[in-house]
Amino acid sequence: MNVLKGKITAIKTTDSISIVTIQVASVFFSTILIETPDTAPYLQKGNSIKIIFKETEVIIGKGTTHLTSIQNKIPGKIISIEKGVLLSKLIIDTAVGKITAIITSDATDQLQLKTGEKVTSMIKTTEIMLSQ
Repeated sequence: MNVLKGKITAIKTTDSISIVTIQVASVFFSTILIETPDTAPYLQKGNSIKIIFKETEVIIGKGTTHLTSIQNKIPGKIISIEKGVLLSKLIIDTAVGKITAIITSDATDQLQLKTGEKVTSMIKTTEIMLSQ
């Protein structure tokens, strides 16, 4: 699991759903929760929080333009690649710390990923969990 520490900077709520914005270093993350400040008291602007996401939920982009609906985009540099028969484990150095991504080895080949290369790690808002 990727675990990063940050602070809640904004909360938008409608009915029982909230979009929470968390600042980790200089990067802002968004997540969608089926919680509100009324049902989860830890959801308060300024509170420290951990964001958690699985290595398999990290999407890797190569190049400078990534027009997608994914809001959580973190540029970085690949510092290691462990390539297996089916899956590859990438460690990416970013402004928020090291992020681990697990992608298919076919994708590693298709993108021609190499150690030292600049990439963008992307995580969907629905794949980020919060923890106190």
